[in-house]
Amino acid sequence: MQAPLRLGLTGGIGSGKSTVAQRLAELGAAVVDADAISRELTAPGGLAIPLIAATFGPDFITPSGAMDRGKMRALAYADVTARQRLEAIIHPLVRQETQRQTLLATSQGHAGIVFDVPLLVESSTWREQVDAVLVVDCLPATQISRVMARSALTRAEVEKIIAAQADRVRRLKAADAVIFNDRLSLGALAAEVDQVARHFGLSSETLSFNPK
Repeated sequence: MQAPLRLGLTGGIGSGKSTVAQRLAELGAAVVDADAISRELTAPGGLAIPLIAATFGPDFITPSGAMDRGKMRALAYADVTARQRLEAIIHPLVRQETQRQTLLATSQGHAGIVFDVPLLVESSTWREQVDAVLVVDCLPATQISRVMARSALTRAEVEKIIAAQADRVRRLKAADAVIFNDRLSLGALAAEVDQVARHFGLSSETLSFNPK
């Protein structure tokens, strides 16, 4: 059985990456969502909760048993080591679940596996684990307006999140393919994704592709 193509999918907050991942899944690719895995780990009953409580204290756990994202975000902005300590807890658990989902997708015969990783470019290990990288890009002003519209975050908070991520130039340099998702309708975005999927052999209308 031929090994599935491993496509890394990344983009800044508000770029539309999740919508692109959903369309790729509709075209038959298996999607391994690192952010979703992380949220599950920090939800009530998540495997990371006891470690977070032990490391940061019970005040960082909500009454429902989830990680208090607001308090953790504030701490990370105030203390540069806080994010590193949190990542030391979360990342090994995400890696473990990612490996499990990858083995499952491979056994199910998917032609491709899409690894939806917000911080793929920032990571020292992710790039070497995928055959190619697809970046979903848009203007910073679009990112800010989208995130503010869908969340309770202020402009300053969104700008801090964007500043903590890799800048556009760095992401685009790492890309094997780019979807510029600025002022695109959902239909136009789906058409862009379909074209990329054919290029990477992730849809029924496959085209040849030679990974770098």
